[in-house]
Amino acid sequence: MIRILSVEDHYLARLAVTTLIGDQPDMEVVGTAESGNEAIELYQRLRPDVVLMDVRLPEMDGVAATEAICHRDPSARVLVLSNYESEEDIMRAVSAGALGYLKKDVKGEVLIEAIRKVRDGIRYFPQEIAERGGDRSSRSNLTPREIEVLDLIFKGLSNREIADRLTIGEGTVRIHVSNVLLKLGVKRRTEAVAVALKRGLLRTE
Repeated sequence: MIRILSVEDHYLARLAVTTLIGDQPDMEVVGTAESGNEAIELYQRLRPDVVLMDVRLPEMDGVAATEAICHRDPSARVLVLSNYESEEDIMRAVSAGALGYLKKDVKGEVLIEAIRKVRDGIRYFPQEIAERGGDRSSRSNLTPREIEVLDLIFKGLSNREIADRLTIGEGTVRIHVSNVLLKLGVKRRTEAVAVALKRGLLRTE
């Protein structure tokens, strides 16, 4: 079961999320919080797999609560749900450690997909959110070695050739390639290169 902590100060919104998750055979809401301080306290006690975090909360906002949770537990998985999608809100959430950001009017199936992705440590930002800032941390999200492997993919090298060039095992290269695809949200090497070029992760000279 994916254990979820829902942080939302509006009763009806909290009820809607709890009902949606309750219909999933592999998910359960293990706790609900109405403020940032309560979210931190419940996270420490319950250790959920995923935190659904509202941004506008009393006492302490959701970004500050996310930062506090991720500081205490770097492996925490936080998915932000908000009525707002300003660049500032998105960047603050990402900088605080959130792995995903969705608007509250998102379709139920999208939210469920996002929860599963975030539980697995995969960043989740819909295109309209990504364009406002969600993907700006992609360079820091990729390790130096992953960027190096991505550059060699761009240059047309196979996994075997990359392994020889970097003096590492071919299996290790496959792991790096898999991580790059996951972090860039694509399925193919050519797509990874296209996304990387668009985001300025690769040098073309």
